Amino acid sequence: MTETNTRILFNSAPEGLPTPDNFRIDHVPVPQPGEDQFLLRNHYLSLDPYQRMLMGGGWTYSPNVLKSGDLMVGRVLGEVVESRNPQFPVGTYVVGRLGWQTHVLSDGSDLDFVVDPLAGVPLSAYLGVCGSTGVTAWVGLKVSGQPKAGETVVVSAAAGSVGSCVGQLAKDMGCRAVGIAGGADKCKLVVDEFGFDACVDYKAPDLAGQLKAAAPDGVDVYFDNVGGEILETVMGQCNRLARIPVCGVLSRYNEQGEAHGNRNMHLFFDKSLKMEGFVLSHHKEIWPEARAELEAMVADGRMKFRETVAQGIESAPEAFIGMLQGKNVGKQLVKLT
Repeated sequence: MTETNTRILFNSAPEGLPTPDNFRIDHVPVPQPGEDQFLLRNHYLSLDPYQRMLMGGGWTYSPNVLKSGDLMVGRVLGEVVESRNPQFPVGTYVVGRLGWQTHVLSDGSDLDFVVDPLAGVPLSAYLGVCGSTGVTAWVGLKVSGQPKAGETVVVSAAAGSVGSCVGQLAKDMGCRAVGIAGGADKCKLVVDEFGFDACVDYKAPDLAGQLKAAAPDGVDVYFDNVGGEILETVMGQCNRLARIPVCGVLSRYNEQGEAHGNRNMHLFFDKSLKMEGFVLSHHKEIWPEARAELEAMVADGRMKFRETVAQGIESAPEAFIGMLQGKNVGKQLVKLT
């Protein structure tokens, strides 16, 4: 093959919000598959907040911070275009955390899953609602949150890919779903398209008052994507024995200086609250169950999703920076082909 493998490399640690200078575009020959290997041409790249933590220059939960010259970490959906592995014939679509690049070799051991061509789901959804994004929502809500029919579930970043999925899963379980999003347009989307019962605008005044009106019976499950002052506000309206799955801490990823400290931690004692962080890789045994349910919900129309799609791998850094600023709606993807 004469094609070039275009890659996005990590260049330097950001100070606060990343800039294009923190990335470097690289071109190398497309590799040739060896015995038991196959070559993937990647069609879509997933951009996700956790990638910011791996860039350093701030808070991170991972010891695997990137070094200058490393390939940027991220999941891709790829198509087998050459194969010397009979288990992965040409034309097979797969998903794996194989990095920001247009081509990659694999032997199958580094993949998340093989796409089912008969599931009736758009290919791009396997990096979003039917991939790690949707599975994150499913695991956090059902395993950590454990909502019961009739309870109120509140989710922050509700117009985003994980948050929008959480609310729809909650509704499917018979719960009241209340979103928190930034701006009137996103709040309208959360209610009108994703089917939440209500959505409050954290950019508008009196978040606590808005939340009280939207969740008059209090909060039983708070799916937290952001931490900080929003977490503090929601905790003040949690019911006794409420559960708080912690999916992310968006308020801290680009934060400079001293972090916001919650001032009402006594509520954990007063209300017997349960707060639990979770990492998707610790629940691999239930990924297939979650993905099967999500595929069925997408196929029959019970699960709606939005995508913001940038074109070409060279656009990935700017799209990533925009996502961290909340410029996307739903899942942020890059179309590579």
